[in-house]
Amino acid sequence: MTAVAEFAMLAHGWRRILMLVVAGALAGVSAPPIFFLVALFLAMPVLVWALDGAERKRSIRSIVLGPAFRIGLAFGFGYFLVALHWIGAAFFVDGGWLLVVMPFAVAGLALVLAVFWGLGTALAHLFWSSGPGRIFALATALTLAELARGYLFTGFPFDLLGYALTANPEMMQAASLVGIYGLTFVAVLISATPALVWPAAERSLIARILPLFAAFALLATQIGWGNYRLNETQTEPFEDVVLRIVQPVIPQDVKWQTFAREETITRLLDLSAMQTNPDDQGLGDVTHLIWPEAAIPFFLSDEPELLARIARTLPDDIWLLTGAPRQPYGANGEIVPGAKPFNAVLAFNGEGEVVTSYDKTHLVPFGEYLPFGDFWRQFGITQLVEGSEGWAAGAERRLFQLPGSPAILPLVCYEIVFPGSLGAPVSEAGFILVVTNDAWFDGSMGLAQHFHHARVRAVEEGISVVRAANSGISAIVDPLGRIDVMMAEGMVGAIKGTPAQPVAPTLFAQYRHWPLVGMLMLGALLSLLGWRRRHKRRD
Repeated sequence: MTAVAEFAMLAHGWRRILMLVVAGALAGVSAPPIFFLVALFLAMPVLVWALDGAERKRSIRSIVLGPAFRIGLAFGFGYFLVALHWIGAAFFVDGGWLLVVMPFAVAGLALVLAVFWGLGTALAHLFWSSGPGRIFALATALTLAELARGYLFTGFPFDLLGYALTANPEMMQAASLVGIYGLTFVAVLISATPALVWPAAERSLIARILPLFAAFALLATQIGWGNYRLNETQTEPFEDVVLRIVQPVIPQDVKWQTFAREETITRLLDLSAMQTNPDDQGLGDVTHLIWPEAAIPFFLSDEPELLARIARTLPDDIWLLTGAPRQPYGANGEIVPGAKPFNAVLAFNGEGEVVTSYDKTHLVPFGEYLPFGDFWRQFGITQLVEGSEGWAAGAERRLFQLPGSPAILPLVCYEIVFPGSLGAPVSEAGFILVVTNDAWFDGSMGLAQHFHHARVRAVEEGISVVRAANSGISAIVDPLGRIDVMMAEGMVGAIKGTPAQPVAPTLFAQYRHWPLVGMLMLGALLSLLGWRRRHKRRD
């Protein structure tokens, strides 16, 4: 390993870039749903050693965009290329010339996200030292970079490094303390410790391996505490609440076609009422019927006959919660001409009347709205979601307060991936409802990855997550991240179950990112101490 460490430190030019892209790609397999954590322990030391050998420049430009920046950029590019390669599956839905664009779009996204890591390693290198302090500098700076990635320019917090430490329910429980960003700090810190073992230099064996053993001890403590929390935390189901979640698997390339509307509604209604076993009462004992995002693929005013069919099928004492496009209405109750529609969740009562609705507030860039739209349209580039004009963003998050029902926080698809940003009403919710349509990415690991993000949100908030997906994965997840009932991707059918009531407020739910702030301050202090010792030795 000493030879590997020395090679990583001394590599320059294209060899250094290639080495870091490969190391970053290796780190990418630690992300969900693969969770090969060993890969992170193999890859992160390469990043540390490369920064050890990075040239130091004095100009501001060289400090910000110099060797240290390019090292993080290359490593991040490899990571995101592997972890998010599944996004390319969306280009196969429409096919044609989009398939030519696909490799450039996926690589371009990876490169843009890698800029955050490049800035992170540039910041870390400002406080670089030869001892353990540099590990804290890297953990602090990369966590700040991940925070920036999750919040700036509407945010894109997919595959934060901390997800590598959430492979099972036992490991997930740490998210209830510090959230996924806190686990990102820990993931970088512990996976970089092998860089303190090699090269040997003049340090004793004990001094070299002690940090590595500390990292393993921290992992063991995380798992042990998670096991304790799972065993000691009692969950209770809501009384008189039975959910039926329909997974229709409507192909994305026909979903929005006018000719498919009647067939789509027929499938939804048939799956809603079907008996999955001899004891199944269909809709007879159900309180909430849940359909996925845009399950109704038309404006309600356009198809009154189909809406009437839905109303005739619903029992009187049931709520239908479904995704559907919603037209904006003015103060006079008329449709606002020329206004963009909302990607909404609608709540129907047993008479087929829309009682309340929620409009998606956090839209997907290039998917549901087009940043700098006038500029991109010159090149024929629009969003991926059906409809060339895209969607309008809703005003705010709000609860569904339905008679006889727990308070429900509705979210649409992508909104569940934002840790600590589910909206103020989350603390008052009985459970979180996520309707989604991942059919854009059928056949890829994106479906499992998106579902895993939702499970971690349940642990962070201590609240059950109910997920209804067009093509999977539909499930009821309890407040500890455990799966109560699930339907795998690609399966057509319905599942039935009762969500658990929220557990006692978690540390993360109470204090959000404040524990993380403490971790970052400690990391900055320790890195600064290492940096000062290095400069004193030089003097």
